[in-house]
Amino acid sequence: MRSLDEARAVCERHHPGLIKALLEIPYAERERPGGPGIDLFREHGGVGLLVPTEYGGLGADPLEAVLVQRAIGAVSPSLAAAVTMHHFTAAMLYALAADKGRLNAAQLDLLQRVVPEQLLMASGWAEGRTQQNILAPSVTARPVEGGYVLSGSKKPCSLAASMDLLTASISVPGADGEPELALALVPSTSAGLSVHPFWGNELLAAAESEEVRLEEVFVPEDLIVRTSADDPDRLDDLQTAGFIWFEMLISSGYAGAAAGLVERVLERERGAVSERASLAITCESSFALLEGAARAVRDGLSGEAAVSGVLVARYALQDALSRTTDQALELLGGMDFIRSSDHARQAASVRPLAFHPPGRGAAAEPLLRYFGGEPLELA
Repeated sequence: MRSLDEARAVCERHHPGLIKALLEIPYAERERPGGPGIDLFREHGGVGLLVPTEYGGLGADPLEAVLVQRAIGAVSPSLAAAVTMHHFTAAMLYALAADKGRLNAAQLDLLQRVVPEQLLMASGWAEGRTQQNILAPSVTARPVEGGYVLSGSKKPCSLAASMDLLTASISVPGADGEPELALALVPSTSAGLSVHPFWGNELLAAAESEEVRLEEVFVPEDLIVRTSADDPDRLDDLQTAGFIWFEMLISSGYAGAAAGLVERVLERERGAVSERASLAITCESSFALLEGAARAVRDGLSGEAAVSGVLVARYALQDALSRTTDQALELLGGMDFIRSSDHARQAASVRPLAFHPPGRGAAAEPLLRYFGGEPLELA
């Protein structure tokens, strides 16, 4: 399929050999718990996709990033979901690094190590349950001499077994004594940090989405990124950057899984010409919305306008993916279904997009208010 070929070409330019290496492994092996995808991602330079060139990365722009994610999602939905967490964390932190004075020497030194050491970053933001507040801290922080002691858990936390660094949103006392949002950079080797089984579904099982517990984990002051937000429910620069990237990247991975099925239908010429054309048009038009949102961000759209744009694209895509995969499975036929569960699993793997915050119900009223001219406040 032409559009997937173009996505694969972009992926090949940034990560030579990655798609080929993944395709050499049977689908069930790619998607099993502990599968080889994350190691292959590291081996092919995946860590540096959104890291600026001055830090040794590839400096991909938003459009390139969603195309790479689509190519990866077409062959391994688990890997696309897992690495979204690293990529949006990288985009957020390096955006802060670009604003002089917002990161200290220790934090900048850590970012300098990411590409040379192929460090993977997991996200401990409040992400995972459909109706929860994606912007509110999920880990408590107690001030102590020299830093903070963190307690809490993140479940699910993708990349749990492979991460080198966990980023966790925390609430700390501000200059006026009021709670203020901050970001803790927690090395995975920290005493008190542990990983426990959590994911029980065979879908996306290779994403390492387990529980990460923090039990009295000390984080020094110089690894706490402070922000100026007074209210964790309002969008600030830090949250906005991460939020926009997350929605674009997670959506494009699931879109890739659906596109991979559509490609099989077209290659095998299953169904009538009109049925195949209808299927391809639905697939292509839905992803075009996401590409449009990525182009807008690349060209400078930011803040609430960018957030609303990616959410509109995400919810429209979410609806289209279900129709696309259902129709693709039907056209592939009963014998395809009987002989292997691969395509059925790939079709089902797009459904979790609906579970990523903010859920459609939670975002409905904020979006309606924004469409009516009010500020966008997500909770």
